[in-house]
Amino acid sequence: MKPARHKGRAGVDLAPPRLSHPTPLVTAPTAWPAAIWTLLIGTFIVRAAGFVYPYLAYHLSERGIASHNVSAILAVFGLGWLAGQLTFGALADRIGHRAALVGAMTLAAAVFPLLAQSRTMGSLAAASFVAGFVYDAPRPIVSAVIAETVSDDSTRARIAGWRHFATNVGAAATGAAGGALAGPLGFPTLFLINAAVCGAFALVAFRIIPPYAHRAHDPRPSGSLRATLGDLRLVTLWFASVCAFVPVTALYSVLPLMMTDDGLPPSAYGWSQAAGAVAVLILSPLMNGWLARRASGRTPMVGLLAAGALVLGAGMGSTGLVSSSAGYAAAVVMSVPGEIIAFVAAADVLNRISPPHSRGLYAGIWGTTLATSVLLAPLLAGWCLASGGHLAVAVALTGCGLAGAATCLPLKALTNPTTTTAV
Repeated sequence: MKPARHKGRAGVDLAPPRLSHPTPLVTAPTAWPAAIWTLLIGTFIVRAAGFVYPYLAYHLSERGIASHNVSAILAVFGLGWLAGQLTFGALADRIGHRAALVGAMTLAAAVFPLLAQSRTMGSLAAASFVAGFVYDAPRPIVSAVIAETVSDDSTRARIAGWRHFATNVGAAATGAAGGALAGPLGFPTLFLINAAVCGAFALVAFRIIPPYAHRAHDPRPSGSLRATLGDLRLVTLWFASVCAFVPVTALYSVLPLMMTDDGLPPSAYGWSQAAGAVAVLILSPLMNGWLARRASGRTPMVGLLAAGALVLGAGMGSTGLVSSSAGYAAAVVMSVPGEIIAFVAAADVLNRISPPHSRGLYAGIWGTTLATSVLLAPLLAGWCLASGGHLAVAVALTGCGLAGAATCLPLKALTNPTTTTAV
């Protein structure tokens, strides 16, 4: 589709109005609405109690499931994750943010106990798909709420930074709490705790989150999946994000395999995770203000997305060149700035290209990038380790970062405020 000159606010279908401003948008910090605080705190608590995904393999093994069937069920969980991002993103536009979030968390509260009690291959696979369907469902809904309730890009970027902080700290808490509780309580009890927290979050969300359904100022119907996928900006952002996030998910799927090959104990992997968590705790508060200032410009943060992808590729790629616990921990710490930058920059680009009537669907499609990376990283690792060893992993992960940065070149042109792509 040929680029067209942006026509300002009258051409809302063509591009977000903010891109039409001739000068940088510098806005004073605004107070965050109660809904945003609720979602950030809820993101942390739900992630901190999110035992289902990281301990699913252990639970399946305890049920006597063969290793190859464990891999199959984990893949089914990943497919559910992909489907859930698309579905709940679309539902956020069609039935409102509150209804979509409450529905997702209520379903999670119902299915996690079923997963905890299932014993046959069929019931475990079915429960795993639905569990994956709702496990990360809040992601696109929260993105849509932020885009709807916060008007300036600087504040949105600051919120995105703290949201990423809450997710990472919550994930670290999951590992610490799960490791301490799994022995005395068992994995089924952990899944029940996960369900109870999701149910509580559903109740809180129902009371605090406005519905945002059928906005009077934007009477257009929600966008269709076909029309949304026709937006080259979103497709290009999706590909760039997948390339950047494969090194992120490699931290959980590739790193343990490499460290085992080097004869390192499981505790060494735990120390690398702890080092990454400490780096996030220290760097996120320091970087959020700088990223928020960068987001106040008239153009999306495509250049920073490219930089984040490069840092991630180089940081995680360096794991293929080390063999000690300290070396692996250093590689993880090196990648943390890239992870923070990439997530905040991608969220900024997504906010700017999403039409008001399709914010949830755009966020849902972009949300599949992490699930796609979760599926791709172990496949890439297996092929590299079998064909070329650790050096091949280094080349592949660095190449992913380079590919993500290279994809930002056409993305930069597509999101230029003087041009647009019809949606």
